[in-house]
Amino acid sequence: MKVYIQGIGNISIQNTFRQTGFPEPVWYNESYVRCIDPDFTNYISPNEARRMSKVIKRAIASAKTCIAESSVEMPDAVISGTGLGCIEDTEKFLSAMIDNDEKFLQPTFFIQSTHNTISSQIAINLKCNNHNNTFVQGGISFECALFEAFILFADNKIKSALVGGYDEMTPSYFRILNRIGLWKKKFEGSGNLSNSTTPGTFAGEGSVSVMLSSAKNEKTYAAIEAVEILYQPENIVESIETFLSRNSKKTEDIDLVVMGMNGDVKNDAIYKTISADMFGAKAHAWYKNLSGEYFTSTGFGLWFAANCIKHKYVPSYAALNSHNAGKLQNVLLLNHYQNKNFSLILFSAC
Repeated sequence: MKVYIQGIGNISIQNTFRQTGFPEPVWYNESYVRCIDPDFTNYISPNEARRMSKVIKRAIASAKTCIAESSVEMPDAVISGTGLGCIEDTEKFLSAMIDNDEKFLQPTFFIQSTHNTISSQIAINLKCNNHNNTFVQGGISFECALFEAFILFADNKIKSALVGGYDEMTPSYFRILNRIGLWKKKFEGSGNLSNSTTPGTFAGEGSVSVMLSSAKNEKTYAAIEAVEILYQPENIVESIETFLSRNSKKTEDIDLVVMGMNGDVKNDAIYKTISADMFGAKAHAWYKNLSGEYFTSTGFGLWFAANCIKHKYVPSYAALNSHNAGKLQNVLLLNHYQNKNFSLILFSAC
């Protein structure tokens, strides 16, 4: 089965919003980076926006941009993945509880602190009364949302779906993750991550909305042929081979492997094993030097892979080796989170 990418809206730490193809990269020297936000008044009325947190405004803006780019006026489903949800509003509500001795609390922060607020607000803004669901599964939240969309397409319950991955990184949560060693102690810049030999990476955030359809047209980026999620596979190489075989592919059929390497020596070790054992003669690329690390960064990886196929090239700053990607007919996106949750997404050109 194939589903087709008809539009993408991407707000990230790069200048990706409403951009065709790959923008010039922005390199960062600090390990905590926030998104480059658009003017939200172009997408949300001021009265609505003042009660919304940034992650919700980003989600609505990316969703509207995605829909405008596609030929779909109203999606049959709105499915979101988020690792943290509206954590900024959650923090504000909890802080107010402490500061005000649990009295005279503003309801807005509480109402908008739940994870499914994002997907609900997108649907309300679009006036969409169709299927609406949110997945909160840590580092595979976006993949779970994408997988559910595939199930609905396979069961002929929908013909289009707006799938998104939305996460923000607050200063307090950044500090919490820093305590467990997720970020680099000495960060030498996002442009130097490929040469890193130390633990940790740098933090990012993002809002990616993808319009999927059961039919293709002149606006189609690429086709997604299959999605698979694995938990602590015993042998990841065998798992990838089985995944490809199930979808009538062999390793030699893959023209480009897009990997979720992030500059963490422990995180990247498995990618190097896969590269050496399976795809040594293939073109390799990565995207987390552009997006940073966050729970739903695979959404950025999807945007990257789809643009590689649509524009028929891999930007030099994302290439991991000198092998020619060739015609870019088949692309495999491989990601893992903390060496536990693995995901495989297979793309093909239309």
